[in-house]
Amino acid sequence: MDFTSLYNHHEREVFAAVMDTAPQFPQIERDAELLADVACVALNRLPPRYIRHEVDYSFYLTEQERLDVDAAIKEAVTYAFNFVQARSVLRTKQR
Repeated sequence: MDFTSLYNHHEREVFAAVMDTAPQFPQIERDAELLADVACVALNRLPPRYIRHEVDYSFYLTEQERLDVDAAIKEAVTYAFNFVQARSVLRTKQR
């Protein structure tokens, strides 16, 4: 069985939200490792939604559910940027 067609629906949305939000956090935006950390923190705050095809997920959502998912992604990404930024500042002070 080939499972390579499975993926977490939130990955693409979170990655896009991270890139859209990054300019608000210039210290993080310049560091690809920190951007990856932000994406990981955000994804870990969201329930996984594994799908094979985008239509599998979107077809079954109501408009309100779509809005709720978008809001949850935005909140998770904002939290993740603030978390990573705080950790980076703390790490810098410890040096």
